[in-house]
Amino acid sequence: MRKALVVAVAVVLAGVLSVPSVALAQKPVNKAQTVSATFTITAIDSGSRMVTLKDKDGNSTDIYCGPNVQRFDALKVGDTVTFRYTESLVSAISAPGSAPKEPASGAATRTPGAKPGGTLAQQMTATVTIEAIDPKVPSVTVKNAEGNKLSFKVEDPKALQGYKAGDKVDITYTRALAISVAAPK
Repeated sequence: MRKALVVAVAVVLAGVLSVPSVALAQKPVNKAQTVSATFTITAIDSGSRMVTLKDKDGNSTDIYCGPNVQRFDALKVGDTVTFRYTESLVSAISAPGSAPKEPASGAATRTPGAKPGGTLAQQMTATVTIEAIDPKVPSVTVKNAEGNKLSFKVEDPKALQGYKAGDKVDITYTRALAISVAAPK
């Protein structure tokens, strides 16, 4: 999970801070779980636009911040960067092809202030095979085209009615990533 969050960190520093398109290469977490991690900026190379982040266990990673990162100069060594990644609330389940697929949509908002920060949210649709349904949560476990099993909390329990394990369906789900940067205390 920590490695997936570091991938999100890279995307955020290269993306959310500049508010580009919202394509995150992140694997879902189970049942709308929120994963949070805080890193400390230990080095900034302004010439190459590289930022070194260190987690609480002392692991470091270097992140490239492209020229489109608008508040790059506001980052300082010692700043803490907190990431909160939340995935996945299914808002719709339907038979494949029953409705035209909407393209992935998303929104990005910046946090006001001198330090970089913001929230990135994305809604996506994917064709999957139902592996299991838990009406008590309610949630659905699915297998995607790559063969990965993923679990999602379902917004409306009625959306699960009429479906069973083995059904191929389209699901529409959301995910969000928030970043906040704070000066050291």
